[in-house]
Amino acid sequence: MDEFIAELRILKAWAGNPSITEITRRIHAAWRQAGRPRNEWPARSTVGNCFQLGRRRPNTDLLLAVVHALVDGSTAAVSAWRQALRTVLGEVEASARVTAYDRLPAPPPLLLGREDLLRRARSLLRTDDAAPVVALEGMAGTGKTALALTVAHRLRAESGPDTPVLFARLRGAAPDEPAVDPSAVLECFLRLLGVTGERIPYDLDARVQLYRQSLAGTGTLVVLDDASDGEQVLPLLPAAPTCRTVITSRTALRGSHGIERLAVPPLRTTDSAELLGHIAGTERLHPGSAAGARIAELLGNHPQALTIIGRHLRDHPNWSLADYYRESLTILAMEGGIRSSLAASDTRLPHDARRLLRLLALHPSHDMDTEAVAALAGEAVESVRRPLAALAAVHLVRQVAPDRYRLPVLVHAYAEERVCIDEPASRIQEALARLTAHYRTRADDTAPDGANRLGASAVRQRIEQEGAWSEVTRPTARRTVTYAAA
Repeated sequence: MDEFIAELRILKAWAGNPSITEITRRIHAAWRQAGRPRNEWPARSTVGNCFQLGRRRPNTDLLLAVVHALVDGSTAAVSAWRQALRTVLGEVEASARVTAYDRLPAPPPLLLGREDLLRRARSLLRTDDAAPVVALEGMAGTGKTALALTVAHRLRAESGPDTPVLFARLRGAAPDEPAVDPSAVLECFLRLLGVTGERIPYDLDARVQLYRQSLAGTGTLVVLDDASDGEQVLPLLPAAPTCRTVITSRTALRGSHGIERLAVPPLRTTDSAELLGHIAGTERLHPGSAAGARIAELLGNHPQALTIIGRHLRDHPNWSLADYYRESLTILAMEGGIRSSLAASDTRLPHDARRLLRLLALHPSHDMDTEAVAALAGEAVESVRRPLAALAAVHLVRQVAPDRYRLPVLVHAYAEERVCIDEPASRIQEALARLTAHYRTRADDTAPDGANRLGASAVRQRIEQEGAWSEVTRPTARRTVTYAAA
C-alpha cells in the first residue's frame, strides 16, 4: 500500500502538483456531476490523508476519485490504477491472514548437534526481572524453527504446563504469500488473551499498548516464527517482565533494541552423518561410515538438504552410495525443496544484490575477496559493499574475514542455475574476462595473505581451464557458463 501511495504522490507531481484544496474541488465537481449527495463529499483533510503513508484500510472509492482528478478523467488511466489498487488490496488482505495459536506446535522428533545453541538460548531466556528476547538467525533450511520449538518446549517444561503461550507464523520468507501485518497478529493475540473485538483498537500503537498491558505479569512465552525484519517484530515484543520471546528469521535483525541474536549455522560433519543415517536407516548407511561423512560435506552439512537426501537413500535402495556424487546430490537437493527455499530469500533482495549473487557463481572458488567480487560485477569495490551486505544479511553469503566472503555450497549451486537463466551469455563472458584480467594482474603481485587464500595464479589457471571441463561430470548450468566463456 505504501508503494501505491508513493506512486500516487508521483502522479500528483506529474499533474502539475495541484494543492489538496484544488484536488478536493475537482472531486466535489465530479461527484456533483455524478449526482452523489453532498454528505458523501470528502473533506479537504480526508483527501490529504490519501497521500499519507502507513494506511492499512484505504477508501478505495476516494483513492480512485483522487486519481480521476489528477488524470483529468482519462478512462484508460483510471482503469489501470483501479487494477493496481485491486492487486495491492489483495496483498493487504493476504497479509491480514494470520496463523496464530495459544499453544505450541509439536517439537521435532530429533534435533542433532544443537545442544550448545540450546544451552545458550535457554540461558539468555532464564530471567525473571526482564523481558528477554532471543532471535535464531540463519540461512534457509538450517533448522531454526525446529530449534526454536525445542527451546520453547523445554522452557515450558521447566516453568510448568500452565505457562501461557502465544505462537505466530509471520511468513517473512514465505514464497507465495506476503509477510504478515503485525497489526493483524496483535488482533489475533489480543483475542487469544481474552480481549473482546469491540475493545481492540484500530490504531497500531494503541494495539501494542493494550497487548503489553494484557501480558503484564503473566509470564507468557511468545514464539514468532519466520520474521521478515525488525519492523515486523518490534510491535509484537511483550516488553513485560517475566515474559519471554523466541524469534526465528532468515534476516539479521540488526538494530532491534534488546534482541539477543544467535546464529544457526550448518551442522558439524559428524552430526550431519548421524542425521543422514537416522533418516536413511542403519541398514542403508552404517553409523560412522565414510560415505555418510562424504555426502554430508558435499551438501555443506545443510540440515534440510541432508533430510532430502536421507529420504532419497531410504526410498531408493537400488542406488549405490557411489551414485551420490556432487552433481547428483546437488540436483536431488534442489528438486527436493532447496531451490524454492533459496528462491524465497532471493526474490526479496534488491535488484543489485540479486544480480551480484548470480555473478558470484562464476568465481572458481567459493571464497573470494571484495576485489574479485568487484571485478565480476564490473564495479568499484565500494559499490559492491552494499549488495554484499544485503546478501550477508539474509545469510546467502558469509563474511569470513574483513573484505572476504564465502558462498555456501547450496547457494553456489542455486546461483549457478540462475546465472544462466537471468544473465545473457555476453555478460557472463564479460564478467569472466574481467575476473581473468583481475587475477592476471594479481598473479604479478605479491599476495599479502597467500597462505589463507587460493593463489592468484591458480585461480587464473582454473578460469582459463573452463573450456576443458568434462561435460560428463559438470552440471548443465556450469557447462552453459563454459560455453559462454568460450
